Amino acid sequence: MQLSFHLRKDKINKDGLIPIRLLISFNSEKIFRSVSGVKVLEKQWNKKNERITNPRKGEPYNNYIEFNKILDNKEAEIKKLFRYILLNEINPTKDFIIDKLKNGLEKINLSHKFFPSFEEFININRSTKSPRTIKSYRTTLNFLKHFETEKGIVLTFESIDHSFFEDLKEYTFSIRKNKNSYLAFIVKVLKTFMNWAHDKEYHTNLKYKKFKAREDETEVIYLTMDELMTLFNYNFESKRLTHVRDTYCMGCFSGLRFSDLALLKPSNIFDTHINLTIQKTRSIDHKIPLNKFSMQILEKYKGTIYEPLPIISGQKFNKYLKECCKIVGIDTPITITRYIGQKRVDKTLPKYKLITSHTARKSFVTNSLVLGMKEMVVRNLTGHKKEESFRKYVKIAENFKQQEMDNTWNKL
Repeated sequence: MQLSFHLRKDKINKDGLIPIRLLISFNSEKIFRSVSGVKVLEKQWNKKNERITNPRKGEPYNNYIEFNKILDNKEAEIKKLFRYILLNEINPTKDFIIDKLKNGLEKINLSHKFFPSFEEFININRSTKSPRTIKSYRTTLNFLKHFETEKGIVLTFESIDHSFFEDLKEYTFSIRKNKNSYLAFIVKVLKTFMNWAHDKEYHTNLKYKKFKAREDETEVIYLTMDELMTLFNYNFESKRLTHVRDTYCMGCFSGLRFSDLALLKPSNIFDTHINLTIQKTRSIDHKIPLNKFSMQILEKYKGTIYEPLPIISGQKFNKYLKECCKIVGIDTPITITRYIGQKRVDKTLPKYKLITSHTARKSFVTNSLVLGMKEMVVRNLTGHKKEESFRKYVKIAENFKQQEMDNTWNKL
């Protein structure tokens, strides 16, 4: 890429002053731009140095110091753009250059690349965010790296625009076959990163704020009270399955996440309640009352090597949990609906295949509401902050009560 200044002699005015024009040449392309306010007599223009000479003795002052300063600044800005393109391995187009000239070359930041900055973002947040959140950041980073490689492009802060978003959607749905909820997840993390980088003054691009990815409503998978008590009371021959069942049921009876159950220590257990710091929300001294079922589980492991609960890895836990639910006959057909772009995908599976550690907390919320516990109390116990995420449990409970009404009074 090259730049030069020259006189535009076709625009000479009545005083003989000629405007100066900037020429950018690259890839057989040429872009011309006038240098606003800078005009010179032809005899005072040094063609070799592309600068204005000082007036000869007896000639009036021609602003050569001020005008040359403008030319120097303009050249420095364009060279900064050239370095930005080189450092970020961008294959520039004419539209790309024109956009940069239009929106301000001074906003270009040479020192921060997209992916190294994303790594910095992850590392800085390790001390304040939960492992699950950090994992979501890492998943998004890897996804974007695959996107860059497979699409044959180079991601920069400036390239996160409408065209990028359209390509991202096409890649997510058509190539990766991911669902709408996955795109929403990627976009959410990307926006979080871009906001952080903007606050750090790593970029000035705000086009990403217009990105919108719909997260489709999903089914709430939970165990009914009948299913839960069947699982709780079943006598497994395998100690492995018994341990998984007990830990899962502890989540169903307390509303605690698997990540919090895994961190429980005997010092967190009191006669009538559990007191702990919730890992995800950082809620300190969160008090969870114990009921007779959760007390029974904790008492079972008191004084053993497993106290307070037998814990294994999340991956093995979910595998064995499905095995437990299959054995006890939790196999009601459940149809789940997902969308890949506008394409609807329905899949019907036996319920045990959909049971994971996350469904314990959902079972606690739903069954507590069905049994008549006040919404405010349930939310206080579980720490649900988003109204919309909690309302779906209330809706299930209300539908259940209506069904019970229909099955009793309306049949008389």
